[in-house]
Amino acid sequence: MKRQRTFVAKPEDIQREWYVVDATGKTLGRLASQIARILQGKHKPYYTPHLDCGDYVIVVNAHKIKVTGNKLDQKRYYWQYYNRPGHIKSRTLREQLQKHPERVLEHAVRGMLPKNRLGRKMFKKLKVYASDTHPHQAQNPKPLDL
Repeated sequence: MKRQRTFVAKPEDIQREWYVVDATGKTLGRLASQIARILQGKHKPYYTPHLDCGDYVIVVNAHKIKVTGNKLDQKRYYWQYYNRPGHIKSRTLREQLQKHPERVLEHAVRGMLPKNRLGRKMFKKLKVYASDTHPHQAQNPKPLDL
């Protein structure tokens, strides 16, 4: 009797693609979850959890992303200016979209990736740009409709 074996991808078997996504009019959380899935490689038939099987994703027009409800004024982003009590800074989503629109999507995608070395490696394959131009034309990215 022949046993069926589980396929495990090897690093030399992984083929990476470059995709470009236009964020115009897309909802922040839905777009972030789909991008995280591509970065992890879960859309490929040879997905292996302990390897980085994902593809590169370029996001353009990050300043045209939309959110539902009252998140523009209620959602806040926090960071610490100094490592001392009382030095925590915050900014609303509306302010963050005006100053650094690419950070909004990066923050959402980073929260959906694994919190370990593999997740940090996956996150480096995400390139987000506020405008509609990007410097990755040489990689011939394929348009991805999400």
